[in-house]
Amino acid sequence: KMAEIKYESLPQGKRPILSWNAVVYSATSLGSTMMNSVFQFYYVKLFLNQYKITEDWFNIVQTIYMIWNAVNDPLFGYFQDNSKMAMFQERRLSILYGAPLFALCFLLPWFPWAGYEESPNWVVGLHLLTSLCFYDALYTFVLLAQCAIFSEMSKQHDARLQLIRYAQCASLIGSSTVLWAELFSDSLHNFHMFQCYCICVACLSWMFMRYTGIHATTNYKIQGESNSPNARIQDTENSIWKLSKQIISEKNFLMFVTMNFCQVFHLAFGSNFLAMFGDALIPSEDLTPLLRQFLYGSSFIVPQLLVILLGSKLVERFGSYKVILMSFYIKVISGILMFSLGRSHTWLLAVFFLMDVSLPNATFSFFNLSLTDIIDDDVVRFQRRSPLSSMMFGTNALFTKPAQSVAPMLVVSILNRHGYQSAISHGHIEDNPELLDAIFLLVCAVPTVLGVCQLLAWLQYTLRSSHLVTPKYIET
Repeated sequence: KMAEIKYESLPQGKRPILSWNAVVYSATSLGSTMMNSVFQFYYVKLFLNQYKITEDWFNIVQTIYMIWNAVNDPLFGYFQDNSKMAMFQERRLSILYGAPLFALCFLLPWFPWAGYEESPNWVVGLHLLTSLCFYDALYTFVLLAQCAIFSEMSKQHDARLQLIRYAQCASLIGSSTVLWAELFSDSLHNFHMFQCYCICVACLSWMFMRYTGIHATTNYKIQGESNSPNARIQDTENSIWKLSKQIISEKNFLMFVTMNFCQVFHLAFGSNFLAMFGDALIPSEDLTPLLRQFLYGSSFIVPQLLVILLGSKLVERFGSYKVILMSFYIKVISGILMFSLGRSHTWLLAVFFLMDVSLPNATFSFFNLSLTDIIDDDVVRFQRRSPLSSMMFGTNALFTKPAQSVAPMLVVSILNRHGYQSAISHGHIEDNPELLDAIFLLVCAVPTVLGVCQLLAWLQYTLRSSHLVTPKYIET
């Protein structure tokens, strides 16, 4: 008979030094950010503008991807929290074994399967579907394990904030891959160079994540437990349906995922369409190609700088709840102001683009603090023997990940209603004022509407004071 898995707190004297663990933890942040920044920035632009995927196939693929994207997270979370296989139950092994496959899946979109001008439409559609589903599966598998490490490495707010600082320093380096991709590939005009560059990114990312997989430790260890009747009863009761029902019955969790869905939508909107909208709304005579490349590249670097230089200090003083809340007010006000000024102020529009991408990304870095507060509260509420870290993160993703597909589907549908596809084919977007007005309206309306929805949800969240809680123990 299989032994039940149990996590037990390690003795104080045997707990690892957090700063070293934080370095190990942030290695996965570095590797995953290097790949994900490039993937999210280029895949929509590549398939729409270069592979010329049709709107019908794009929407079909995004719908299938939306379902897969939502379902795989809670499944992987359940297996990582409850499976008896070492690859699932050991957080570091999930990263160690998942990292090479993650790196390989990152390369799928950048190598066309055929000459898509002569091929049937379904070929490029199948290419996009395969790329998205395989990449997301491995991204989920590796990053859920890292999220669980974040939750289980310490229960102290200051210690978790330190992990965020280390991770943001790593992400600052990793997010520069978009800038270098823009420079090396001349904004995808030298596609062969872009392909070679992505291979190098994949190899480096695998090496960094492997480092986490070898060296990561937490304040919990896995032990086998005797086959007692209580153990067998507990194993039977911990079904995925019962645990999921307990998680989604918590009001704070529901408010968090509602707010997070809007944030993920905003992040997908910014990362997928920044380059396309920037090229359309900002004329080349107002912004040189070199400055444009730095604008797009810096949009992935500035968020990490905001967190390192400013955000972590604000969170330490005011708590993550108030910092996140304030970002929503800024989002709403900035969207209204930009719309009032109009699209003729191109330099202000460039600054708005940078802020609208950077602020949500920077704020998103602190969401794990709020979700780990929910995990800690869940342990107390249901008297669990161990935290359901992976499953909590996975269930959150069940509700929020569909936004990654809804955003591009909705935006592409709106753009094509105003002639975007034909304008791209003829290369004359600037000659279509109706299309430019629609793009500008989207740029201003999306942060405003999402910010209002997030405010309504976040004001109902009650776990607001974890930064004021006195630690029950000091880690050595």
